[in-house]
Amino acid sequence: MELFPPIPYAGWSDTLATVHRFAQVVGRVRLLASPRRNHWWNVPFHLAGRGITTRPMGLAPTFTVDLDLLDHRVDVSTVEGRRASFGMTGRSVASFHAELQRALAAVGVRGVDIAGARPFDLPDADRPFAEDTEHASYDTAAVTRYWQVLSQVNLVLEEFAGRFSGKTSPVHHFWHTFDLAVTRFSDRVVPPAEGTDPVTREAYSREVVSSGFWFGDPSFPEPAFYSYTAPEPAGLAEADLPSGGYWLERRGSHLAVLPYDTARSADDPREAVLAFFEAAYRTGATRAGWDVEGLACRDGVTDPVLRG
Repeated sequence: MELFPPIPYAGWSDTLATVHRFAQVVGRVRLLASPRRNHWWNVPFHLAGRGITTRPMGLAPTFTVDLDLLDHRVDVSTVEGRRASFGMTGRSVASFHAELQRALAAVGVRGVDIAGARPFDLPDADRPFAEDTEHASYDTAAVTRYWQVLSQVNLVLEEFAGRFSGKTSPVHHFWHTFDLAVTRFSDRVVPPAEGTDPVTREAYSREVVSSGFWFGDPSFPEPAFYSYTAPEPAGLAEADLPSGGYWLERRGSHLAVLPYDTARSADDPREAVLAFFEAAYRTGATRAGWDVEGLACRDGVTDPVLRG
């Protein structure tokens, strides 16, 4: 299969809006049923062989919710073998929300109350999922393509993650922003600004450089690779980036951006993305005063014998 196949935002924006909300419904289950970890690492999805998964959660019973993006079904299953499943095609968000609650009840999951759940940081955040009959587009080919692109980008991010020996997040798929990201951390504590919400306080309690990929949204209608440093050090956006990359001012800070189509057109798309991530990371980490060379890790190896 072609590396980084085309996935223009305009070609599936309606489906993307629906699937994003499906993911947020399942994400609320994950938020409620998983043990909390620093920086919300317990909450995002991980990739599986046929789509995305919550991973096991809960204790009585222990269960998972998997979105099969080839057969376009949701599977809710327990470690005891109970299973409930339903299709995603032709459903509104309200229907998806109702079916997921029925599936959870069918396998014996109790105490995970998503009845009144609403979208997070989306234009319709005041409308409960249970009332959303507006979003019901589901192009199966586009959804499968989304998963294929996600899988390929995931492997590139895994390779990039292996080049750092410090504290780093998993490569994970955030359902609230619908991006795939890996984040590197320093030990420096970041005092929160007055009025910062608890989600942001936990996510950015330490200095970070985050690298990832998102599929686009109405304010930036194209898929792209990105990187940012938080807090943003002085002079960040003055640095040069590899060919095709640029700095984008967004919500009061700067993102390093490499458009997906620019990466696709490179002679070696994978190397172009890795070079972009590395340059953006080094720019942010150096300006923030990190020990960039000391934290470097060649090919994921820290063993001093193997490293030589």
